[in-house]
Amino acid sequence: MLALGHGAGGGIEARDLQALAAALPPEGVTVALVEQPWRVAGRKVAPAPRTLDACWRAVWPQLTRPGLPVVAGGRSAGARVACRTARELGARSVLALSFPLHPPGKPEKSRADELTEAGLPVLVVQGGRDPFGRPEEFPDGTPLVEVPGGDHGFAVPRSAAVSQQEALRVLTSAVIDRLKRE
Repeated sequence: MLALGHGAGGGIEARDLQALAAALPPEGVTVALVEQPWRVAGRKVAPAPRTLDACWRAVWPQLTRPGLPVVAGGRSAGARVACRTARELGARSVLALSFPLHPPGKPEKSRADELTEAGLPVLVVQGGRDPFGRPEEFPDGTPLVEVPGGDHGFAVPRSAAVSQQEALRVLTSAVIDRLKRE
């Protein structure tokens, strides 16, 4: 199973989460898209990281079954939550989509420690134009797949070398390949 949380600026309707929810079940992977309680309540602003982590911890027992390996994942803020909680919750690994390595324009405020301290294998899938951290900004040795031309939401401009559909195929193929190797 792949449990995916969303980012602070959106919900489970994000294009990358929806692409994985469509592509993985035929490969034998169940996808659980987890909507954070603040979104369910209709709030527009995400709470503090501690609250996000507490909500993830609370839902985790509903996602696990004896003998079923679970990969913790998410996009943006959801990726940070997965990195901070996966080991303690017994996840097999972490999938970090559009990991917000730093706030836009502030590379000195790095969050790389959340990746490096996850304590489990981590795969980062990052857009090549992501203002929260371009692929070359990640620490050396970070397992990372670049979505060419993708921004923080994996949107690619019309002038990009790849189409939007091809960009999402890069993302889903990378995740499928990684899960098959685990």
